[in-house]
Amino acid sequence: MLKRFLIPILVMFVAGTSLSSCSQSVAQVEEEAGLEFRAPAYPLITIDPYISAWSTSDKLFDTPVKHWTGTNHSLIGAVRVDGQTYRFLGKEEIPLQPVLPNAKHEAWIGKWVTTEPAKGWEKADFNDASWKSGKAAFGTPNTGETNTGWETKEIWVRREFNMPAVNQDSELYLIYSHDDDFELYLNGTQIVNTGNRAKSNIIVKLDRKLLNTNGKNVIAAHCLDRGGLAYVDFGIFKESDVKPVFAQTAIQKSVKITATQTKYNFTCGPVDLQLEFVSPLLMDDLDLLSRPINYINYMVVSNDGQSHDVEVYFEATPEWAVNELSQKVEVTTGKTGNVIFAKAGTTEQPVLQKKGDNVRIDWGYLYLASEETENSTVGIGDFSAMKKSFLESGNINAAKDKITAIPSNTMPVLASTGKLGEVSTNPVSAYLMLGYNDIESIQYFGENLKAWWTKDGKVSFDEVLTAAAADHRNIIARCDAFDSKVYREAFEAGGENYARLCMLAYRQSIAAHKLVKDSQGTTLFLSKENFSNGSIGTVDVTYPSAPLFLKYNPELLKGMLNPIFYYTESGKWTKPFAAHDIGTYPIANGQTYGGDMPVEESGNMLILTTAIAVVEGNADYAEKHWGALTTWANYLLEKGLDPENQLCTDDFAGHFAHNVNLSAKAIMGVAGYGKLAEMLGKKDIAAKYTSAAKQMAQEWVKMADDGDHFRLTFDQPGTWSQKYNLVWDKLLDLDIFPEGVAQKEVAYYLTKQNEYGLPLDNRRTYTKADWIVWTATLANDKATFQKFIDPLYAFVNETPDRVPMSDWYETPGATQVGFQARSVVGGYFIKLLEE
Repeated sequence: MLKRFLIPILVMFVAGTSLSSCSQSVAQVEEEAGLEFRAPAYPLITIDPYISAWSTSDKLFDTPVKHWTGTNHSLIGAVRVDGQTYRFLGKEEIPLQPVLPNAKHEAWIGKWVTTEPAKGWEKADFNDASWKSGKAAFGTPNTGETNTGWETKEIWVRREFNMPAVNQDSELYLIYSHDDDFELYLNGTQIVNTGNRAKSNIIVKLDRKLLNTNGKNVIAAHCLDRGGLAYVDFGIFKESDVKPVFAQTAIQKSVKITATQTKYNFTCGPVDLQLEFVSPLLMDDLDLLSRPINYINYMVVSNDGQSHDVEVYFEATPEWAVNELSQKVEVTTGKTGNVIFAKAGTTEQPVLQKKGDNVRIDWGYLYLASEETENSTVGIGDFSAMKKSFLESGNINAAKDKITAIPSNTMPVLASTGKLGEVSTNPVSAYLMLGYNDIESIQYFGENLKAWWTKDGKVSFDEVLTAAAADHRNIIARCDAFDSKVYREAFEAGGENYARLCMLAYRQSIAAHKLVKDSQGTTLFLSKENFSNGSIGTVDVTYPSAPLFLKYNPELLKGMLNPIFYYTESGKWTKPFAAHDIGTYPIANGQTYGGDMPVEESGNMLILTTAIAVVEGNADYAEKHWGALTTWANYLLEKGLDPENQLCTDDFAGHFAHNVNLSAKAIMGVAGYGKLAEMLGKKDIAAKYTSAAKQMAQEWVKMADDGDHFRLTFDQPGTWSQKYNLVWDKLLDLDIFPEGVAQKEVAYYLTKQNEYGLPLDNRRTYTKADWIVWTATLANDKATFQKFIDPLYAFVNETPDRVPMSDWYETPGATQVGFQARSVVGGYFIKLLEE
């Protein structure tokens, strides 16, 4: 959905542990998982929407580790071999220094209007005396991100300034954020024109020749909002004077992805290094899935038959614990049990005070910890000094026990070293743990909820940390076994390319959720609508995400539906159709999206409740919510066959009436209600709604028929669209639409594909990746299914946009239109539901 667009982390070092059994299982899984492939971005740390860090380059050391929003969440790793240091993880990148601060650093004053100004508005000598003055950022009011509210379709902004003195050798950069279409001029010269995009913290090198160093300058911008949230902010920054320390890099030999792990192999001079990032998101164990800890496993072995002295260095920064680098942090050291640690968090600790899309957590604490042994050290210090100390001696200066700093001015680090000693042809293995204690996770209808793992506050972070350390070997073995299972199932269902897509989608989908319980003990698995508008618990995001959870644990899908059922059944939502969302992440106090999607959301809730019943073999869950389901089924019975002018889940395409695919969803919803009634022994009700659904389907065929395919809208011949909603007739064995309808569509779609996939409909060349997989699943044979999957895989493998997998892209050129890191890629697993 196009609307708009972190809690402590702990790193624990345990040295000298043999992981030979782990290495053997890793090799087995890699052999099964086939050849490596290039991902748009590689998942490294994936816990929840706030702790979600990725590598956005082919080589792990070519770019800084980034949060899915694009903000640096620095994580650096280096190995010292016989006095030579090789960086294998992350890249040293001191934040750019503000010259002309953007609103994230300081609320600047600009002139603005919302009606189109006279020609020349972008030039420095334009007379803007009649324009209003306001503080940036400009955008949707009451989001916590803006100072000046803007609620019209367009805005024009001018910012006048005199250029401060900056060293001529220092490069200058424009940093801008926008939602949606954006153009920007510097003294009349256009330097940005995005088209239909919404982006945050984009960095562009400036040509100094465009600046007037002795007088007035003007940055002028125009932004068009296409719906949902709106935003405009920009500033000028310079390079830091700090230079990289770990200049020499390892040689990366391979990178492979499994469901729960990303695995790298490096050569570091005379030794080889194996590195694994492990997110134990095992859905048969909700305590483990909720545990806010990831592992980094590594193993070093000599590659020349000789022994070598090896030390390993890992480092994180407070970037993980702030929303903006201008926030003051406190970094300290301490000890609990046999674990020593460094800890960082904001001094303000504004728990659950921010909501929105492009927002990172600024409450809770970042931890970097190690088992207390003679071979491990943890300390805090200066960004460059700590690395220089390791480079020169293999040690770090751990003398300080407290630092207070503003990261945009002075960046402290939390560092750990491990001495592996003499390493020969016998591998030496170790691991780290990255964890996260967010204190309070979600506000749910006025009540602050802690994460599931806390057991309502009875379990401390120290306890869950020690449990994760004690369970490490067992958890890795379980992850290896599960990865192998998922790969085999996906490969058997759809082939190699399909299996790779599923591997990449698994962690992305789960980590876009937070698992909590309400005060009554009800499971809540709350999604964040990433890179869209930040809504929480969005029904039409749950709908495409659902197949992954239907396959591996329907309880989690119930946790996605429960908030919407509660919203209706509590009387807080009184409309005769299902709500769109329950708030803006992490505040879930009621719908915040500006419009309703009556047929869309009601159909989604009915279909998914039916799917749960089919998977579980009983309709007990539906029976608990029969009143709400009945209300929504009756709404669809009355309004669903020929939908009025309204949005569907593809709301970026805009409002339109007579939507044929949306009608198919309504029919599936009515049919699902009939099936649920049958499963509950309500025979008269079952007969009524099943008969009604079949009659609606017959009318649908007549109204939508366009010869060799079916239309986009009932009233427009010569149009077409993907009818992905029909897939439930097949998967739920509803037998509502006449035989041949789906295959007629599939045959037609094969004539409409572009190089990188099937467009969403005839109006544009863009598509949605999740819907392609649903549409492909309509096919009756694997070969036809793969004809749709192969172009989608090519997009993932070749897109120039290095972001966590996008689901909205252009089919001719593989470029991202919008969206990234969203949970909807869980929909890739729908092919596995055929079983």
